[in-house]
Amino acid sequence: MSIATIAIIGGVIISLAGIFTDAHTKKQKIKLKAIEMEVELEKLRLETYTVETEKMRLELEQSKVLLLEEKQNSIK
Repeated sequence: MSIATIAIIGGVIISLAGIFTDAHTKKQKIKLKAIEMEVELEKLRLETYTVETEKMRLELEQSKVLLLEEKQNSIK
């Protein structure tokens, strides 16, 4: 093989390696972005769960107070 052929093959191999590396890097960046979005979604879900739990706790407390008032009124 001549040096020119080897140089061309080497150049093609280097170019292909660069293309595959760039594609892999882009794929990994997309995966990372998806994971970041999933983490943000989980944070929002947790926040919503916490708010709903607090709301239900307050409603339960209010119901308890109303039941106690009704019970006291019925005793009188």
